[in-house]
Amino acid sequence: MIHVIARISAKHGHAPELLTAFKELLPAVHAEKGCISYVPTIDLATDIDRQEPVNSDTITIIEKWDSLDYLKAHLVAPHMQNFREHVGAIIAETDLLILEER
Repeated sequence: MIHVIARISAKHGHAPELLTAFKELLPAVHAEKGCISYVPTIDLATDIDRQEPVNSDTITIIEKWDSLDYLKAHLVAPHMQNFREHVGAIIAETDLLILEER
């Protein structure tokens, strides 16, 4: 199983728009073969001292895929290409952490 932590930083002030776009994308991603879980999340402010500072401009997608091949297919799916074209102007930065379960 493949786990993905995708942190997408919106240009300042555009995080709500980006989150809405991700929520609209969910049905198409959840219907993909090999998708176990795909959840957009936002930072939660807590009093836990080891927590990174909250970034209100960042959306973190927590993903689980059956295999790396399914993840690769997801990345080139037509709805993902359309999504990137739709939100590209409001994205500041994207970081991926791809992990394998052991």
